[in-house]
Amino acid sequence: MKELKILAVVVFFTLVTYWGVEPYAHSQMHKHVEGHDFTYQDINASGVKGDPAKGKNLIAACAGCHGIKSQGMKAPMDAMGASAAYGVNPPDLSNAGAIFDEKFLIAFLQNPAHTAKAKPNFAMPPSAASAQDAADIVAYLKSIAPKEVSPKEAYVTACGRCHANSYGKWTQIGDIPKTKGNIKTGNDVALAQFKINVAKYQDKLADYMGKLPPDLKIIARARSKHYLETFVEDPQSHLPGTAMPRVGLTKEGFEKVYAYLESTGDPSKPLREKTGPIVLGFFLIFTLLAYGWYKSQWKGLK
Repeated sequence: MKELKILAVVVFFTLVTYWGVEPYAHSQMHKHVEGHDFTYQDINASGVKGDPAKGKNLIAACAGCHGIKSQGMKAPMDAMGASAAYGVNPPDLSNAGAIFDEKFLIAFLQNPAHTAKAKPNFAMPPSAASAQDAADIVAYLKSIAPKEVSPKEAYVTACGRCHANSYGKWTQIGDIPKTKGNIKTGNDVALAQFKINVAKYQDKLADYMGKLPPDLKIIARARSKHYLETFVEDPQSHLPGTAMPRVGLTKEGFEKVYAYLESTGDPSKPLREKTGPIVLGFFLIFTLLAYGWYKSQWKGLK
């Protein structure tokens, strides 16, 4: 019985440390930032209703920098050319209407740097002369947006032009080419050239941003979901003066991005969560059997 009491005490203080002391210590070392569920309360709704048909005619204001692959509109420059011109490759807009907030986009098209809380040399200029024009463009983007966007597609559109994810085999200019290691196929040469292009793109990006944005391969393990959610919602709330703009994701858009980060940074999590209760159950049963054995061996002895 004495041993069980000792075990109970150890388990109690372990749980108090894990669920009480550690979270409290973390909260004292890092300031807590309240999220707003990606409602962007600092942005006033325009109150105008967009017309997709008119937006289709106005989208030319965006086509000078952006492509829309789903509509057969190719980007005017590839990633390398765009980085040389702007410092970063503008995103394809095929999924924009599905993952970005409508109110944010309308304000963003009129005043990009202010809405994104970005630095003064933000690469994107205003694309709409009025709230009505902006609403029309956004209505068009929403009308062509797919009903379902994969986690990786959301990540590529929202984050992938600045942040690599090496565990996901993703670079700022695209997926790392697969190679069989056979020099006769030319794959080794293609891979080498790809790496050179990545390095050149990253140099331009670092010059534009002030430093190279981090690889996000393990960010889902290094930071809590709440931290990432509030940081993506408003980077300035955590790092005042940071060069990272807020991108204007919806709550659902963030969940897609987070799902991708979690799948690449912690792919074993589903199996671990499934196995954990089994392991704990084993230890519980083992403890009961060990205690039963102990009682039988010491029965009648003092």
